[in-house]
Amino acid sequence: MSVIPLVFTSGWASGINAYAVVLLLGLFGATGVSDDVPAALQRTDVLIVAAVLFLCEVIADKVPYVDSVWDTAHTVIRPLAGAVVAALLAGESGSLPELAAGAIGGSTALVSHLVKAGTRMAVNTSPEPFSNIGMSVVEDLGVAGVITFAIFNPVAAAVIAGVLLVLGIVVVLFLASRIRRFLRRRAQRREEKRLAGTGEPWPPG
Repeated sequence: MSVIPLVFTSGWASGINAYAVVLLLGLFGATGVSDDVPAALQRTDVLIVAAVLFLCEVIADKVPYVDSVWDTAHTVIRPLAGAVVAALLAGESGSLPELAAGAIGGSTALVSHLVKAGTRMAVNTSPEPFSNIGMSVVEDLGVAGVITFAIFNPVAAAVIAGVLLVLGIVVVLFLASRIRRFLRRRAQRREEKRLAGTGEPWPPG
């Protein structure tokens, strides 16, 4: 059971920034900070790929609307990454079946990802770009802080991740109207592009 808190925390963090989770865990293992990190995450090629993709995410995540496109593209990637990392953690410790760990990590990552994506949709209804940058910085620091804390105190970090996950769900429900507004705007832009491509007139509003 000792691996469950780290599995849950890594799943929550993977739903926000999976590349940061892989990079941080890999570095902690490679530098000897933690003995609980699977060898697969410490490989040089894995660390390089994770670092490059992390930098791409850092940039894309701070641009209005681009961040939502990026989130959409990662709807499968983040939960899958959360499941794989969780299964690796469980496989190394031997204290939990890999399949169960993958289910925990993947499902937690999926919920966390949906919270992040929904919050970003609401933020994108604001005309200024600074809220996107602020949200992204908070998310990056939050993931780094909680994952680092989890290495030294996995139970307390899991509690923090659980609280943040519940608060995120509450926030998304509170911002539901703004999320619907974002989706309507995106659908309208797609329709405008389609009509512009076919030469059809835009129907009067």
